[in-house]
Amino acid sequence: MSDALINGLSGAGGGIIAQLITYPLQTVNTRQQTERDLKKEKRKVGTIAEMCQVVKHEGWGRLYGGLTPSLAGTAASQGVYYYFYQIFRSKAEAASLERMKKGVGDGSVGMLTSLWVAALSGCVNVLLTNPIWVVVTRMQTHTKTSKKIQPDQSQMLSVDPNETILAASELPPYGTNHAIQEVFDEAGVWGFWKGVFPTLFMIFLLGALAKLGATVVTYPLLVVKSRLQAKQVSTGDKRHHYKGTFDAVLKMIRYEGFYGFYKGMGTKIVQSVLAAAVLFMVKEELVKGARFLLTKDASAVKSKPL
Repeated sequence: MSDALINGLSGAGGGIIAQLITYPLQTVNTRQQTERDLKKEKRKVGTIAEMCQVVKHEGWGRLYGGLTPSLAGTAASQGVYYYFYQIFRSKAEAASLERMKKGVGDGSVGMLTSLWVAALSGCVNVLLTNPIWVVVTRMQTHTKTSKKIQPDQSQMLSVDPNETILAASELPPYGTNHAIQEVFDEAGVWGFWKGVFPTLFMIFLLGALAKLGATVVTYPLLVVKSRLQAKQVSTGDKRHHYKGTFDAVLKMIRYEGFYGFYKGMGTKIVQSVLAAAVLFMVKEELVKGARFLLTKDASAVKSKPL
């Protein structure tokens, strides 16, 4: 088994475990990023309080809305990234050794080359897995709606006839197939690549900055991406309908100010740091375990008498 495949599979395993642990935070963060109701903004609450509200009004299941495609996306994203990273890295190392033989350089991979390797791997990952994340974003931002009903005749004696009662709508379960059909009906095949341009740009910034600093600097791009991937409002207030990346940026600046680009950033920092710690810890252990098993099997084959 090649190092590229080992790193790819280990990255996928680590990503899945990290996603399972931090997914409720990710769901709340996505909702914070895509919140456009100014009335709710004035009554904004903390991350924990918002999680409790989701559980109270929508049930525990909504904190894990879109978990299945998210796990598939995480496994694919981490697997693709680390697989191609190892391939590109090996080619860069081989090129550096060739240059050293010709008297150029010391045979090591420079910082700029390392950044390009990471950026290229990230771009391949985004282009291949963006459709999965569009579906995940739709499922994370889907909420149960409320509808107004009037009391029936049997309630007229005990209930004020002018009173309006709010009742939760009992809609059919919103699953992966519903989200896929909704995206396709809204924008066709290209709808599955919404938000890809700010994501690609964000990758190059991530490659040049430390993880925590990059989260702060690139967070506005992440918010724009989530807005584009969330369900678009085709009727009513045009402030909530985005035609593309540039249109989303202009409308957010005009109607929400620069604060709109940093909605939910505290939640994102906690989720990113926790997920990164779990991912790298699990990935390294899986790599060590895989190499140990392969070495053990190879030794057993060599020692086996003919």
